[in-house]
Amino acid sequence: MTPPLDFNDRMLSLGLARVSEAAAHASALWIGRGDEKAADQAAVNAMRDQLNMLDITGVVVIGEGERDEAPMLFIGEEVGTGNGPEVDIALDPLEGTTLTAKDMPNALTVIAMAPRGTLLHAPDVYMDKLAIGPGYAKDVVSLEMTPTERVAALAAAKGCKMSDIALCVLERPRHEEMIAELRETGASIRLITDGDVAGVIHCAEADITGIDMYMGSGGAPEGVLAAAALKCMGGQMWGKLMFRNDDERGRAAKAGITDLNRIYARDELVTGDVIFAATGVTDGSIVHGIKREPGYLTTETILMRSKTGSVRRMIYRNPVK
Repeated sequence: MTPPLDFNDRMLSLGLARVSEAAAHASALWIGRGDEKAADQAAVNAMRDQLNMLDITGVVVIGEGERDEAPMLFIGEEVGTGNGPEVDIALDPLEGTTLTAKDMPNALTVIAMAPRGTLLHAPDVYMDKLAIGPGYAKDVVSLEMTPTERVAALAAAKGCKMSDIALCVLERPRHEEMIAELRETGASIRLITDGDVAGVIHCAEADITGIDMYMGSGGAPEGVLAAAALKCMGGQMWGKLMFRNDDERGRAAKAGITDLNRIYARDELVTGDVIFAATGVTDGSIVHGIKREPGYLTTETILMRSKTGSVRRMIYRNPVK
């Protein structure tokens, strides 16, 4: 029997960047056009075409949805040439379809790749998330703490006042009570309308973004993508799946999850080495958005490897007809 091929993250990383860039280029025509579905479909088509050029034996574990909900890049779809290592793929071809349609900040194309069986097969349910950047003692904050306790603990670890802590929270009605409690601490809050992968990544570059901590509930699949980024950049993250009904609990069972109350740390969401790429579609605090000029599209991509902790930013000026 032929032994399995090694996961050569260094060789695969630039290919992954091309996948992310292709999705961004495809969605460029739909920035500010008001058509979320068309923008997303363009990104999906381009991402799939590029993935199928890579010498991998890939399976989509975080994707556009179940097979009957998504014609392409569905969960369980096989991608790649089949001539390379067995890998898990987590992707969001266009994180921020609404942001793209309205030409608002922080729309990204996002993809992560890891050896087979090392990315949590998160069902399409909500996840309660908490994330901080690098440089802190392990478990300095936790999901078991109240929002106030988290701010107090992080301020103590940082050696500052609670009012010096800056948070990022997804602006949703379900977060109103939490936001009100956080306001009482004196901490500042950056509310975002969409894109909580970017929201979590903000914590890893606090010196650039000014964000110390992310908290709140959002999609569980996006939680795995965010954990992949933090594993490359440094930082801590925790997530707990949230279930509203039996259908959602059934999705967890289908994904092989038996402990519905488990709190996952970052390295339990992503258990092995991972590579991560994100390309800006609209301008954001992580990467610049697509710049258009006659005959060219220019993108910025952030490409990261957890094995080395390397973070590479790449500008790609691409001729277009």
